[in-house]
Amino acid sequence: MTPLDRPAGDESRSDSPLELWGGIECTVNRVGDNYFDQIAQSGHDDRLTGDLERFAALGLRTIRYPVIWERVAPGAHRYPDWRRTDSAQLKLRELEIDVIAGLVHHGSGPRYTSLIDATFPERLRDYARMVAQRYPWLEMWTPVNEPLTTARFSGLYGIWYPHARNDYAFVRAFINECLAIRLAMDAVRRVNPDSRLVQTEDLGRVYSTPSLRYQADFENHRRWLTFDLLNGRIDRHHPMWDYLVANGASRAELASFVSNPCPPDIIGINHYLTSERFLDERTELYPEHLRGGNGRHEYADVEAVRALEDGIAGHLGVLREAWNRYRLPIAVTEVHLGCTADEQLRWLNEAWQAALQARGEGATVVAVTVWALLGSFGWDSLLTVAGGRYEPGAFDISAGEPQLTVVGEMVRALARTGHFEHPSLDSVPWWRKPSRICHPAYRHGQRIAPAAKDAAGNSTVAGATGVTGAFADGV
Repeated sequence: MTPLDRPAGDESRSDSPLELWGGIECTVNRVGDNYFDQIAQSGHDDRLTGDLERFAALGLRTIRYPVIWERVAPGAHRYPDWRRTDSAQLKLRELEIDVIAGLVHHGSGPRYTSLIDATFPERLRDYARMVAQRYPWLEMWTPVNEPLTTARFSGLYGIWYPHARNDYAFVRAFINECLAIRLAMDAVRRVNPDSRLVQTEDLGRVYSTPSLRYQADFENHRRWLTFDLLNGRIDRHHPMWDYLVANGASRAELASFVSNPCPPDIIGINHYLTSERFLDERTELYPEHLRGGNGRHEYADVEAVRALEDGIAGHLGVLREAWNRYRLPIAVTEVHLGCTADEQLRWLNEAWQAALQARGEGATVVAVTVWALLGSFGWDSLLTVAGGRYEPGAFDISAGEPQLTVVGEMVRALARTGHFEHPSLDSVPWWRKPSRICHPAYRHGQRIAPAAKDAAGNSTVAGATGVTGAFADGV
């Protein structure tokens, strides 16, 4: 029995070591009429066999790997182009690497649909069926990566297509994505009844000053929407029920998830240093680009790590919360930091140690995933313009041919032995040092002396509703 086969709550520590998974940054997002393709930008298509052999040589046995809808069927389902995915899936099978198949990754589908299109769920279901019929051995699926995050960026902040900036579009996009997940899993399970849902989401926590507690409470209820809806928990007593219904979700749609839920077989947590936010109404203390509002208050929305003197919850805090809320198997499904190699090592180590500690406390944590094996491009601009800053991962492809990095060395060691030693791991990471504070520091609900305002590394976006979010380290 593998960790994936264990029932919720079963002991995961004794005979099943924590696994290390991998993944390649595979976002295909739309901005206006342009698509930005991380897979193509990385050159992976041209090195497909070699890259997969490199991943196998690291000792990785499970990989989040794209079968992206916009790439395979950009025109219509009757004209799919399977050439690249055929080569990849057959090679992965030859290498005995299990695949978590991703169908939509921060995208809105091909040009003939969008997240707010009423036919989006059925169209994705049809595509999922095609993929399952072509690769019937696939057992792990992520039909839509981070539906809540994608709906925010596309329907609430106007960053990605269809560039809406209102609660109604956000709710419709989110409900459509979750309906699509349920329909897609039903379709693939008709082909392979053993198919399992590995549902990913960024579970960022929000902190605030006392006067903005109401906004923080709202966002902290909202962050659970993906897993609450799929688990059939959103009924008329749920704190988000009134908001969802008031903004276009039908009572019948919500009730359908209560009566016919689609619970994840594995809850996938994508956690970044920018995931945890701090809200402060004293906007005069912050640069203009960090200010927003909600129509009731104006406030700054900044990385909590840069403002909270007591620090952030981090991986361990989120793992504990998710386990206590759902009691379902958990994986950390993205670990990446756009920083120096030494800090990347520390971030991966923190995630790994947090997973081990959570397991030691009784949580069923099955894996930690090294994201962006080939690095990522353009998250400094939130994937809104061509190009952008390159951040290496386990391999550095900036010179063309992938070169193994020290992160890759750590991946190899963890995948093979579960242990890695390096002098860098003896040092305190920057996000745990007092010098991390570059906004007016905040502690126990009381403001203390302002620190120097060094905005380096910040990348913040305000939506029409005033809800803001920074993702300098990726999503």
